[in-house]
Amino acid sequence: MIQMIGTDHTLAPVNVRSFFSFTKEESKQFMTQIQIDLSASGVLLLATCNRMELWVSTDREDPDDLLREICLFKGVEEERYRGYFQSRTDKEAVGHLFALTCGLKSAILAEDQILTQVKSALSFARENYFTDSVIEVLFRMAVTAAKKVKTDVTFTHADTTAIEKAVSMLKEQRFLFRGANCMVIGNGEYGRLAANTLVKNGANVTITIRQYHSGRVEIPSGCSGISYGDRMDYLPECDLVVSATTSPHCTIEYDDLLGMHPDHPIILLDFAIPQDIDPRVSHLKDFTLYNIDDFRSDSVPENEANREAYRKAREILAEEENEFWFWMNDRDIVPRIHRIKDQAVEDYNLRMHKIIRRLPLAEKEQKALTGDMDRAVGKVVAKLIFDLQDHLPDREFRDCISGLEKIYQKEEFDS
Repeated sequence: MIQMIGTDHTLAPVNVRSFFSFTKEESKQFMTQIQIDLSASGVLLLATCNRMELWVSTDREDPDDLLREICLFKGVEEERYRGYFQSRTDKEAVGHLFALTCGLKSAILAEDQILTQVKSALSFARENYFTDSVIEVLFRMAVTAAKKVKTDVTFTHADTTAIEKAVSMLKEQRFLFRGANCMVIGNGEYGRLAANTLVKNGANVTITIRQYHSGRVEIPSGCSGISYGDRMDYLPECDLVVSATTSPHCTIEYDDLLGMHPDHPIILLDFAIPQDIDPRVSHLKDFTLYNIDDFRSDSVPENEANREAYRKAREILAEEENEFWFWMNDRDIVPRIHRIKDQAVEDYNLRMHKIIRRLPLAEKEQKALTGDMDRAVGKVVAKLIFDLQDHLPDREFRDCISGLEKIYQKEEFDS
């Protein structure tokens, strides 16, 4: 059974999502706990700014087990947070994942970043030995479906990331990016994306860097860099500050700004989960704070062109989901077919043994002939069975397989 439980921007505010965020080390600890407590053969944790989802492949059928495990790991009572989570199983879960991976469930419709995030979550789970064949194939096929949608379907919107949405919104508020002093706190993937977007809009961008013991820190083209420790000294000179780190601690505290009195208003954009900027900063008069939830677009397409694109995307996803279920339903059939084939070959071999022994052939030649005949019979039997699969409804085909199995079981019993 495929089970998932998750919370996202439609179910929980940013402070709740922040609480249920996971560092990489926590992710490994949590997925290990799930494997042990639920005897799950496959586990994957998808954690982004807008969502946290736990996916498992398991024989256990109680979806409450998943919420219980999450709350146990976080040390909270499940009833307090139950309303922020949604559970899905099997077909509903698969449909959700395929739509999610191509951006149809994102805060910004059809955005591109979620595809990368899903691929990263699969890689992380695989590298740490948490996936089984079901989770592996499910997520790989969801990624393949998303790529097909990206190739074949065009959504007519300009903003594909939260930072682009923020830039558009601030432009509507008459914020002038050209020549503005902007600081980006965080040199990770999203920090670099934010820096590049601001540079394209004509801003003077400074990005904070942390100098580790080894490794070279690259500063995005067109940006200057300062030490992370100097960020508060530079902040009063900024018109806009973006924070996008994976730090479990705030990069800008309320007390950091309490005694600061810049000579111009400063806009703060917090794109992190958990939150980088202390929410109390919004009460300070010289600062305007936005978080990731302030830059969402409706999940329902707003214009006719997007509605048609949405319909086409759903058609593609439906075909790809059917491919997954074809694999899922047949993964138990293929070993059964091979067993029947082997039993048929053995049956034929026993019937032909005396005939072959009477042929004027050396023992080595008899063995070679038997091997050739076994391979030929195996191919014929397999072809007949797989041709039946192509031409019979699934239920009737499975009945045929069961019938063939009973024939050989009966023969074994009679013998």
